[in-house]
Amino acid sequence: MEAMFDLVEMEELAIRIQAIRGFPLLGKDAEFISKIADILGQLLTSEENVERDAVHKALMSLIRQDVKNSLQPLFKHVESGSEIREKIICFLRDKVFPVKAELLKPQAEMERYITDLIKKSVQDVTGLEFKLFMDFLRSLSIFGDTAPRESFQELIEIIQAQADLDAQFDVSDIDHIERWTSCIYMALPIFTRGASSSKFLNYFAKQIVPVFDKIPEEKKLDLLKTVAASSPYAVAQDSRQLLPSVVQLLKKYMPGKKVDDINHNYVECLLYTFHHLAHKTPNTTNSLCGYKIVTGQPSDRLGEDFSEHYKDFIERLTGTEDTVRAASKRLTQGMADFNKAISSAKTEEEKTKIKADQQKSTMTMRSYNNILAMSQPLHGKSPLFIGDKKITLSWMEQPKKPAASTAGGKRTQPASNGNAPLNKKGRGDGGMHNQLVNRAFEGLPRGGGRGSGRGRGRGGRGRGWGYR
Repeated sequence: MEAMFDLVEMEELAIRIQAIRGFPLLGKDAEFISKIADILGQLLTSEENVERDAVHKALMSLIRQDVKNSLQPLFKHVESGSEIREKIICFLRDKVFPVKAELLKPQAEMERYITDLIKKSVQDVTGLEFKLFMDFLRSLSIFGDTAPRESFQELIEIIQAQADLDAQFDVSDIDHIERWTSCIYMALPIFTRGASSSKFLNYFAKQIVPVFDKIPEEKKLDLLKTVAASSPYAVAQDSRQLLPSVVQLLKKYMPGKKVDDINHNYVECLLYTFHHLAHKTPNTTNSLCGYKIVTGQPSDRLGEDFSEHYKDFIERLTGTEDTVRAASKRLTQGMADFNKAISSAKTEEEKTKIKADQQKSTMTMRSYNNILAMSQPLHGKSPLFIGDKKITLSWMEQPKKPAASTAGGKRTQPASNGNAPLNKKGRGDGGMHNQLVNRAFEGLPRGGGRGSGRGRGRGGRGRGWGYR
């Protein structure tokens, strides 16, 4: 083996390739396998295509002989943050992960083994690398449809560790803001399977809301989107803790009178979150908004006078509705001109820009419609809180319109807010969040790349969670 190691350092390419091809023969001796896998992993940096191809084949041959002892040194490079870690990750992604069904036998034992390797290796990875590993874990049978709830909670705990939920929130740490946002989006499909969202939502209420004003504007909407998308999966206890923070932000962004415009994206997110949280714990809104909701619990607080809260909240709802209706009317008048502008555009570049503006206006109109649909049920002393999937957030994939009825067929129900039919609960078990199963970063800025700085946290954070 030592002689073979000398040969792979020779200048002659043909000699190196022959030595690489011979390594799997030595792998018949179990004590050599880890050392050989380690050396082959280091040779993944080769700039010669034919040599790199030989390394790939030799490594796969070795892995097929002994999966455990071959993968362990490769993951060790990822865990330690060595300079070849990116090459190792690419090899795992392209060669190993696609044939997991062949390699991971016996299935339960080997899936648990590789899960433990990954958990140790994701201490210091980029956002895209972490998503790659999490997507792979979610493809394993031990985390499949029939897996127990504890398995999904294990996945959530891996994501929580990556989000640094035990660390004090530093509003100047953009990497932490982006990592928190990316992680909770990644967790959304797992929340739908029953895993707890408590740590994320409580962190938002206790750590982020108090300094929300200091967060850069371009990051605020991402944060509000994550909380809105997570709110349907909050339990009653978490809802009680988070509602005061949501009402606090709502009052900040809902004017008490008609104004020229509002930040409709913020208001849409917050109203959606408010509805889903209040649906879980309606009597919490008695003291927050002055509602009179009787649940029979000691926490109803019906004997106290919160009429000023009710008056203030209703005024803000009315002011918001007046503002949105006026803005919606202006936008509707402007949207009629888009088709004419596209027809008269002289270049493809002009058409592309006009279509982009048209799409943006359509999204804004959806947001306006959602705000009106969510604010109207809140005017009564005992309001209706929307806790189902009737409202589809404006940036989410919109449900397809039902096919036109045939002669003599039944008529479809009208849409509740221009988005979803009243007689539909949603699009499957995941409802409005089904698309997040495949696109966990929906709504986040794109890009990537490994950050040059080394940040705080275990193993040194700062590998590039920002998507520039």
